[in-house]
Amino acid sequence: MAELTIDERFEQELKQADIDHHTPTAGAMTGHILSNLVIQANKLQQAAWYVKGPERFSLVPKFTELLAQSQQLSSELGHLLLDEGEVPPSTTADYQKYSMLEESGKNKYFTATAIVDATVHDYDTENLFIDRAIKLAEKEERPALAAFLVKLRGINNHNIRDLQFYLGNDARTGLDEEDDDDD
Repeated sequence: MAELTIDERFEQELKQADIDHHTPTAGAMTGHILSNLVIQANKLQQAAWYVKGPERFSLVPKFTELLAQSQQLSSELGHLLLDEGEVPPSTTADYQKYSMLEESGKNKYFTATAIVDATVHDYDTENLFIDRAIKLAEKEERPALAAFLVKLRGINNHNIRDLQFYLGNDARTGLDEEDDDDD
């Protein structure tokens, strides 16, 4: 049997990715998570560069720490996906296509409080994908992937609490939908 060309292999990858994203698999959902981590790293770099005001002196080290963490986690997750026989997203176009986090050049003009709040919401958005991927990994009997995702969920929860406390909030303030039936 003849070996596939690079173009044929890439075409197969694209077809499989389309199938996996229409009937979500743990690998496809984790590709979204990896893309979110990469886009988040860009946003954290932007935050570290542009945060202004007296908060700058405490926030630049925090955003720098979170940036390094995001880069480390995305590297680990990419390797784990490869270990699991998956093809992780690896181009800027992939990251933009699969991420649910939104970048904007306007963010550099946000107040320090708005930057922190946006970062909290980004972690919370990531958790939606992590929760779904954990369920899929467990269903597909992929314990190494599930374990990493559970660890990532815990890291995100800690980051949310830490940033929320900076804002003077409880961990879940403004994140959980309010029940309108209580009126």
